[in-house]
Amino acid sequence: MKGKIVSVNISEEKGEKKRNIGSCFLLKDKGLEGDAHAGFMHRQVSLLAMESIEKIRAKGLDVKPGDFAENLTTEGIVLYELPVGTLLKTSKGISLRVTQIGKECHTRCAIFQAVGDCVMPREGIFTEVLTEGDVSIGDELEVV
Repeated sequence: MKGKIVSVNISEEKGEKKRNIGSCFLLKDKGLEGDAHAGFMHRQVSLLAMESIEKIRAKGLDVKPGDFAENLTTEGIVLYELPVGTLLKTSKGISLRVTQIGKECHTRCAIFQAVGDCVMPREGIFTEVLTEGDVSIGDELEVV
């Protein structure tokens, strides 16, 4: 199963939307260089599919990649159906291992308040970085 990366997102502070920077270095056992969430144990890199974002757009909210605080926005792979332990590999040889599907939402974010729903707690996934390197928009992402 193959997909691709459509956005590479970071933020300087936790609790804020991430911005697309186009390309970034993934640090082994840490996450995206310069991201506020880097080094967070088993949740080093978060991923959310564009298909999931489209579900919220269909409810009338103008959201874009990074608005759900995901690091990598993808398309072509149903991320939340991947079992924990699944290996993902980019076309540049970076390896990620799925460590968590979804997350508990402790507070209702602005997206939930606006449309009564948020996909990140159900459809976002978290990974750990096994091999480091650059990740960029357009890189292929393959389920190994």
